Amino acid sequence: MASRNFYLQLIVRVIFLTLTAIAIAFSITAKWYIALGFSVLLLTAQVYSLISFINSTNRKIAYFFDAIRNEDFTLRFPEKVTIESFKELNQSLNRVNGLIQEVHLQLQIRENYYQEILKQANIGIMTFNEKGHILFSNPTLERLLNYSPLNHIKQLKQIDEGLYEIFMPFEPFERKLFQLTNEREQKQLALKSTPLTLDKQSLLLVVAQDIHHELDEKETDSWVRLIRVLTHEIMNTITPITSISDSILKHFKSLERESSEGIGNDKMASSIKGLQVIREQGGDLMEFVQSYRSFLSVPKPDKALVPAKKLFDKTQLLTSKEPIQNIEIKWTAEPKDLELFIDEKQLTQVLINLVKNAIHSLEGREKGSIWVRAALDRNGKKYIEVRDNGPGIPEELIDEIFVPFFTTKDKGTGIGLSLSKQIMQQHGGSLKLHSIIDQETVFTLLF
Repeated sequence: MASRNFYLQLIVRVIFLTLTAIAIAFSITAKWYIALGFSVLLLTAQVYSLISFINSTNRKIAYFFDAIRNEDFTLRFPEKVTIESFKELNQSLNRVNGLIQEVHLQLQIRENYYQEILKQANIGIMTFNEKGHILFSNPTLERLLNYSPLNHIKQLKQIDEGLYEIFMPFEPFERKLFQLTNEREQKQLALKSTPLTLDKQSLLLVVAQDIHHELDEKETDSWVRLIRVLTHEIMNTITPITSISDSILKHFKSLERESSEGIGNDKMASSIKGLQVIREQGGDLMEFVQSYRSFLSVPKPDKALVPAKKLFDKTQLLTSKEPIQNIEIKWTAEPKDLELFIDEKQLTQVLINLVKNAIHSLEGREKGSIWVRAALDRNGKKYIEVRDNGPGIPEELIDEIFVPFFTTKDKGTGIGLSLSKQIMQQHGGSLKLHSIIDQETVFTLLF
């Protein structure tokens, strides 16, 4: 029925055009110039009307897409028209327009929701393009930097010149630390960047977090533990020194009273033994202090690409003199050509310490095994793990194991693991521990 109405109007218009053309031909033949002029005007009007009638559908669709492009959802097409096909077309366009409007509203609601989340986040967030224009910065970042509004990263110069110098060469997936100091406080900012692409435009998303408070807590806790251990160790060393010194002093006083009778050889020998003990205890104290100094003066790593196999071969050679009866040590790298960006000397020392600890933990076990493995995790990040099937580490000691000078051995300063952890931190990584009693102990070096 709809198509009939459309075609009927089209046929009627064509018939009128044909009749008008015949009238023009007859007027020319009869030389009726007035009728000819009127017929020409009528023909022109009919042709224009026919073209408009045919293009009305195209115009409606064009108007529709223009309105959508301009986010104008107020456009409505009349649905009460005589031509049924146009009525159905208008209804369809209005229905699609309504659906698009609903989707647009939902997107706006979702965008406002995400914007609110970003505003309320407790970490600073901002995005800027390759020209340095800041497209977004949340209130948390403006509070951290004490600056608002942020429109361009050049404004960071006004906050701190060093902060601007960090942002200028900021590379994707880079992490940086910056200490921001003002008249009131110090802020230790942890910065991390992530690349984004929006509307074919390359952007850099930077998140900033003030970790000064957390660092203060960790540092205070570490120093409390350090002082506790230092006090314990130093007092254990000084106490016998003072006791023996007091005994020697009393002994020499008694010798002074007996000087008229002469000094006996036995007493002189006893004095010499006491002095030897003092010397030995003093030497132990100096060794302990030297360990303390080495912990505080770890040099900055001189990093280079080192094949994991080369690192393992060197460590294996340096640990081969350790007693390894009934202990199997396996060294693997997956893939075999895996390379690590490290300070070879420092990482060798870390691995030597971990392997020696594993060997010592396996003393007395019938079938001990150690597995040193370098590989990639699911995210493509490199790691090394040292795994042994020793007695494990009790849960209550896991938090203490990295504390400087804490040790469960009869001999040793307890500096090895804390030094290893510090080396890994300077490499931008970490040293993690996982242990199950009587099953396994795993130290993992994450890069």
